[in-house]
Amino acid sequence: MTNVSSIIDDALKEGRSALLEYEANAVCSLYGVPVAKVKLAKTSSEAVKNADEIGYPVVLKIVSPDILHKSDAGGVIVNVKSADEVKEGFNKIINNAKQYKAEANVLGVLVQEMAPSSTEVIVGMTKDPTWGPALMFGLGGIFVEVLKDVSFRVAPITERDANEMVREIKAFKILEGIRGQPPADIDAIVDILLKISKLVMENPKIDEIDLNPVFVYEDGAKAVDTRILLKE
Repeated sequence: MTNVSSIIDDALKEGRSALLEYEANAVCSLYGVPVAKVKLAKTSSEAVKNADEIGYPVVLKIVSPDILHKSDAGGVIVNVKSADEVKEGFNKIINNAKQYKAEANVLGVLVQEMAPSSTEVIVGMTKDPTWGPALMFGLGGIFVEVLKDVSFRVAPITERDANEMVREIKAFKILEGIRGQPPADIDAIVDILLKISKLVMENPKIDEIDLNPVFVYEDGAKAVDTRILLKE
């Protein structure tokens, strides 16, 4: 079985400072963080096979170490509902990537389960030069940029720390459920924070983590976009 250190070390040996998204997904999954199902496809027919196995609808994303901002490159297509749409989407994404950056090393297209949308949160980690790994929590999606309503704790954190982080943000009322929205599963968020804390403490070559968004449901949660940066 592939372990986390080998995924990280292989990426660093290749001179990469970031894991590819399917690698980041695998790392999170190995620590029990709930993530959307993903499969890498190198051909359009392989993409169809992957989508059939995952189940429709799916999301298609470009996989390239040279394209970090996938949307800017036209490298993301959501709500793909059939085999024909997968083939068409695969070819479109590859063409868009070539037009965006002709010299980019394109490894294929990621076929990802399209998780039902829900309340979005962000779970992250950055390395503070003085204190070391600091975990971050807030509302996800565009809200984290606009509201900057986040909480921090230095890792490792306890269950009490994680609960405090969730309840500290000004927008906590949204997670409790407002205007007919069901309440978010706070225990599921706390569990993800604790697992990310363990992941960063046991793998010091991880320099930054960004799970955004994490969809939080009435029962459970799922990270649909994972980013992990590395440093020797």
